[in-house]
Amino acid sequence: MPGRGTDTGDGRWFSGTALPTLRAAHAELRWLLDRGYPLDPALAFVGGHHQLAARQREALRRATASTAQAAARAASRLPLSAVRDGPLLLDGLNLIITLETASDGGLLVRGDDGVVRDLAGLRGSYRPIPATDAALAALGDALQELRAPAVGILLDAPVSNSGELRKRILARSAEWRIPIDVRLVPDADPVLASGARIVTADSVVLDRAAGWFDLGSWIVGTRMPDARVVDLAGGRDAGD
Repeated sequence: MPGRGTDTGDGRWFSGTALPTLRAAHAELRWLLDRGYPLDPALAFVGGHHQLAARQREALRRATASTAQAAARAASRLPLSAVRDGPLLLDGLNLIITLETASDGGLLVRGDDGVVRDLAGLRGSYRPIPATDAALAALGDALQELRAPAVGILLDAPVSNSGELRKRILARSAEWRIPIDVRLVPDADPVLASGARIVTADSVVLDRAAGWFDLGSWIVGTRMPDARVVDLAGGRDAGD
C-alpha cells in the first residue's frame, strides 16, 4: 500500500525524464502569474499545453508563486534563531502531514518561496499512521533544539480524527519539556493568518501573516535525509 503522500504514478510523473517538462511548465506558470493572470486558468492553460497529469498540476500549484509573492514571503520569514524569543503557533495538521509524508517516503515539492510542501491531498480526511510517531518525534526534537519557550498547536476540528491526533500529540509532547497547548478550532487558517510567529506551509496564510518560520523545511532537511523532495525551479532534488 502506498505511503502517505505517495501515488503509484509518481515514479513516472516525477522521473528524471519528466522533470525537464515540469520545470518548463513551472517557469511558464510563474511568468503568467507575474503578469497578473489568475492561478487556476493559468495552471489549466500550462497543464493542458504540456499534457500534465492531475498530480503534476497539483505539484505546480503548490510549488509556484509569483515573484512578488515569493519576495513578500521572504520578507516576513523569521530566522530560526528567533524561535527562542517567544511562543510559536503551529498549523498542526499542515506540519504533521508534511513530516509524515517525508518519513513515509512520499513526495514533497519545494516551492518558489523555499517551502517544502506535501502532495497528500487529504482534504478534510485524516487518520494517524505509523509515520505519525516519527513525525512527532522529529518535531519535538526540533523544538527542543531551537529552544522554543512555548508552543500552541492548532488542529481543525472538522477534520476526521483530529481529536485522536490531539491526544497523541499531548502524550508525546510530555517528553519535550516545553509547554504545549493543543487546541481544536473550527478553522485554523484565520487564527494563523493574524499571527506574527506562526509555522505553516499554507500559501494563503503565508501571504497574510506578519511573521512565520519555515520549520517544516528545516526539519525535513536536517532530520529526514532520505525524503523525496522535487525542486521544480531546477535545484537539486533530494535523493539525486
